[in-house]
Amino acid sequence: MSALELLTHGDAFSRGVAALLLAMSVASWVAILWKAWLLRGGTRDVLRSTAAFWQARTLDDARQRVASFDRAGLVGPAVAALGQVAADARETQGTLAGQGALPQRLTRALRDALHGALRRLSSGQILLATVGATAPFVGLLGTVWGIHRALATIAVQTGGFTIDKVAGPVGEALVMTAFGLAVAIPAVLAYNVFGRVIGRIEAELEGFAHDLLAVFAPEGAPPPPPARPMPAATA
Repeated sequence: MSALELLTHGDAFSRGVAALLLAMSVASWVAILWKAWLLRGGTRDVLRSTAAFWQARTLDDARQRVASFDRAGLVGPAVAALGQVAADARETQGTLAGQGALPQRLTRALRDALHGALRRLSSGQILLATVGATAPFVGLLGTVWGIHRALATIAVQTGGFTIDKVAGPVGEALVMTAFGLAVAIPAVLAYNVFGRVIGRIEAELEGFAHDLLAVFAPEGAPPPPPARPMPAATA
């Protein structure tokens, strides 16, 4: 008897457990494929992007060089934040965003850019961890229910105990456990692999942000000059 035939002989609860496992499997595989596409270059793209930045002559040239290597868009936000701080030096004068010296304002901008990149990298990890941790127990729940239903059916039947009366329901219950493991194992493996890649990329991005701060806003840098007041209108 095939697994599909075993499931079709189950009750509504067993089918609901199977449907839940199927939904968890689809969601985890969507997350796995999307993250594999996002991290397809791994740390190599980040290293090439940062190297291209330091080889550029101007900030505009650096943006173009980085964009050609930064396929996942992880280094570009930090470069954009660097240019934005310089462009907004006068516009934010007198506001809370413009308070502090250049190192403090650049630190805020780079921190926001880094957090945005890390949120992109970490998206889907919670889903994979949840599926990997709960799918075996969902399958085990289906197994326990299937064995309970099999024993309850045998108890009300007459004619004595035979192996053919218990083989079908118990086989259905064991299939549920196998389904739970089949859903959980890919999610756990992908979570661990992606976690290692994300950790390496995070370390490279943090190092790049520290380098930007040390080069473009060293400690003791003077604050930007105040904006010139507008001349008074004359009659």
